[in-house]
Amino acid sequence: MDIMTGAGMVAGLIVIATMVFLGGDIGMFMSDHAAIIIFGGSTAATMIRFPLSVLAHGLPLGMKFAFTMSRLSAHDLVDELARIAEIARKQGPVGLEKVETDEPFLAKGIRYVADGYDLDFIRDNLERDRDNFLLHLNEGSKIYRAVGDCAPAFGMIGTLIGMVQMFSNMSDPSKLGPFMATALLATLYGALVANLLCLPIADKLHGKLIDEETNRTLIIDGILMIRDSKSPTLVREMLLAYLPEKHRHAEGEPVPA
Repeated sequence: MDIMTGAGMVAGLIVIATMVFLGGDIGMFMSDHAAIIIFGGSTAATMIRFPLSVLAHGLPLGMKFAFTMSRLSAHDLVDELARIAEIARKQGPVGLEKVETDEPFLAKGIRYVADGYDLDFIRDNLERDRDNFLLHLNEGSKIYRAVGDCAPAFGMIGTLIGMVQMFSNMSDPSKLGPFMATALLATLYGALVANLLCLPIADKLHGKLIDEETNRTLIIDGILMIRDSKSPTLVREMLLAYLPEKHRHAEGEPVPA
C-alpha cells in the first residue's frame, strides 16, 4: 500500500478540521446547495468530457493505483530477472514452471517462456498488455485532473448563484446570511475537492504511470533475453541501464572518472 497517499489526505483533513473547530463548529460548514453544485456539476462535466468506457476503466484503476504500489521496484526486478535467468540456464525452460513471483506481469512472461512460445509472440503480447495497462492508467490520471480542474470552476458558479440569490433578497435581511454562506461554501468545497483529492491523485497516477512503464519495459526486455538463453550476468548488465546511475554503481558498475 502507498502509505503517503492516505497519510497526506488524513493530514490535510486534520488541518482543515482543526481550522474549522478553532472558529466554530462543523455545522457552519455544511451546505446541501454547495455540495450539489460541486459534486453534481463536476460529475456532469466529466461525463461530457469522457465516454462511458473510459470512465468505467479509468476511475477504479486510478483509485486503486493511487493507494497501492508496485510489488517490486526496478532494482528488485533486475535481481529477480537475473535469478530467473540463472534457473533457466541450469534447468531449461521447464525449470521456470516452478518459479513464483509477486509481480503478475512478470509471472505472465515467465509462463510464456516456460510454455515455449516464440520470441515474437512473447514480445507482441507483453507489449500489448503493457500498452493497454498504461492507457487505462493515463485515462485515470486525466479523469481525476479533469474533475480537479472543473471543481473550482463550479465552486465559482455556486458562489455567483449564491450572490444572485443574496442580492435578489436584499429586502429580507434574514436571508442574506444563508445565501452568502452558500456562496462561500461552494468556493470552499471546490477548492478542497480539487487541491486535496483530485489534483494530487492525478499527479500521483502520472508518476506511477512513468514507473510502471519503466518496470514493465524492463520485464519485457528481461523475459526476451531469458527466452533467448542469455546468461544471467548479461541479463543483469543489460537491465542495469533502467536503474538510476547511483543504483547501478551499487550493483557493481564502475563509477566513471
